[in-house]
Amino acid sequence: MRVPFYDIKAQYDELAPQMDAAVHQVISSGGYVMGPNHAGIEREIADLHEMKHGIALNSGTDALRILMDAAGIGHGDEVITTAFTFVASVETIVQTGAKPVFVDIDPHTFNIDAAKIQAAITPRTKAILPIHLFGQMAEAEKIAEIACANNLVVLEDAAQALACTRHGKPAGHYGIGAGFSFYVTKNLGAAGDGGMIVTNSDEIAEACRSIRVHGMGRERYYYDHLGYTSRLHEVQAAVLRVKLTKLAAWNARRAELAAIYNDVLAGSSVQLPTILEGNNCTWHQYSIRTSRRDELQAFLKTKEVDSMIYYPVPIHFHEPYKAFGHGAGSLPETELAAKEILNLPIHPHLSDAQVRHAAESILAFADQTAAV
Repeated sequence: MRVPFYDIKAQYDELAPQMDAAVHQVISSGGYVMGPNHAGIEREIADLHEMKHGIALNSGTDALRILMDAAGIGHGDEVITTAFTFVASVETIVQTGAKPVFVDIDPHTFNIDAAKIQAAITPRTKAILPIHLFGQMAEAEKIAEIACANNLVVLEDAAQALACTRHGKPAGHYGIGAGFSFYVTKNLGAAGDGGMIVTNSDEIAEACRSIRVHGMGRERYYYDHLGYTSRLHEVQAAVLRVKLTKLAAWNARRAELAAIYNDVLAGSSVQLPTILEGNNCTWHQYSIRTSRRDELQAFLKTKEVDSMIYYPVPIHFHEPYKAFGHGAGSLPETELAAKEILNLPIHPHLSDAQVRHAAESILAFADQTAAV
């Protein structure tokens, strides 16, 4: 039984009439840049996260970079984050001229270990960038308390945490704002790239809106900031608005599939995902751990079960970022997780039978290796 890791086309097939109509409306209107859908998705995502402002952008990477620029992060500053992440979280820090300072992760959630942040703070520390990985938030209230006590800024990397909450508060409420990604594989994915900043700060919102359009201020062709071209295309905004109507149902389906994995794999030799008390998880990924990860992945391939590794190499091992780390052994939990993590299919268009087949294949691998 084939179990694909993604099925982007299935999303289109489910919503084809609505998506076709929305895209046709944009193309036939001639209004392709910052039109009504652009404004609409900003309002709708801001409302989803109970925030005052939404700023739609070209990508989740741009969301992080522009949020950092708006917060005044630059040369000589240090930003505390983790090396267990997609590269955008770190490259945007380096692009500002600041230095990433890596803190190890919690081995169960893969998020930053809040208990280790204080020891990483120096006189040059300007901000903390927690990354809410795989559909659940880091210990954001603890991070906010540390930041407040040390006069630091918190910027939330919520690229994988749309619609996530911690103790009832959506991502974005624990810092000056949050950056989201609408890349095609996210829980809410565009027909390409897309991103969003949410914030309750009028000042940050105004700066972000300016920076995304070359630094232009309220008056056309007058510039207040160094900026970029980072507008969300009107077609992408239209696609996102259609898909947003299904997000709650799709996330609920992900939770049903996670429950099947949990049930079938309970008591097995693999480490199952841990959800922190107070978190709702949107199951962007279903991540297991095993010391025999590569063998298991190869076995699953023979059973037609796709899998992925997020992330196979910690950021501080990559050539452009080695200078910011302290070599092998400096982040032991991060480095071990990169060797053991395996991400299983959990998109909402899988059937119960497909997920049971994936889970039972993992049990079959365990039985096979135990018999050797």
